[in-house]
Amino acid sequence: MGLSWQQGPLAPGAVGRFLVPEPLPERMLFAEPLRRRMRVRFADTWIADSEDVVLLHEPGRYPVAYFPVGDIDVGVLESAGHTTRHGDLGPTAWYTVHAGTQSKPRAAWQYTELPDHASELKGRVAFAWRAMDAFYEEDERIVGHAADNYHRIDIRRTSRHLVVRSGDRVVADSRRPLVLYESGFAPRWYVPRADVDETALTPADTRTFCPYKGLCDYYDIAQTRRAAWSYRNAYREVDRIEDLVSFEPDEVEVHLDGVRLRLEPGQKVVSHGVDRNLDLDETAPVPQP
Repeated sequence: MGLSWQQGPLAPGAVGRFLVPEPLPERMLFAEPLRRRMRVRFADTWIADSEDVVLLHEPGRYPVAYFPVGDIDVGVLESAGHTTRHGDLGPTAWYTVHAGTQSKPRAAWQYTELPDHASELKGRVAFAWRAMDAFYEEDERIVGHAADNYHRIDIRRTSRHLVVRSGDRVVADSRRPLVLYESGFAPRWYVPRADVDETALTPADTRTFCPYKGLCDYYDIAQTRRAAWSYRNAYREVDRIEDLVSFEPDEVEVHLDGVRLRLEPGQKVVSHGVDRNLDLDETAPVPQP
């Protein structure tokens, strides 16, 4: 979750509320300086390089990076002769992106008649994430979408007693789980594999991707599909949960200190990629230039 995605403060399904006397507008867009150097690579060529990127947070969407036209290589953008209209920001001109012998139609866009209150986006262009080879912050690739400054993960050690049951079977029993707190979500509890009856876990045939944690493997338990999951090779920033197992409290019984956990607002995860058709191809390694 971030500022405007899923249950963030500016999202349609916000889990909290602003304590103000008058209702806020149903849709609120938020633009801010990214304060990070971001680069775009297409056709094995750097086509944009900027330390003046503006990030747009739009309700129900991942953050989008907008580059000053002056920080995009000359000749990269060609008008596609196609215009759409954004409900809040007005006419949108689309571009074909060129580099070397390659081109990608409608792979970038710009708002051409912005209202005065959205002047931060004037003279800026955004690139379609999947249409490009990769995006980088400095020399490190950013996967999935532009980093959301408001997305935070904290992992804490605990000695609380966690027991997972499927019917009469004890699937996990641990007094040393880790609890993962992720912006806006209810806590997730991760159990060392030594405390899990792995014979109860059947690897599922699906995987998902989290831009903040990495590739996620799922497990079926008895007849319940995707009742547990694990980040077998978690990103360095969250490597404390690497290869640990977490369980869905609405799919199997998860008891913490004798109290059964229930699905809470903000705990159900919306699969990554709803608004950009992202899939696991996005996680494929890209050679470092």
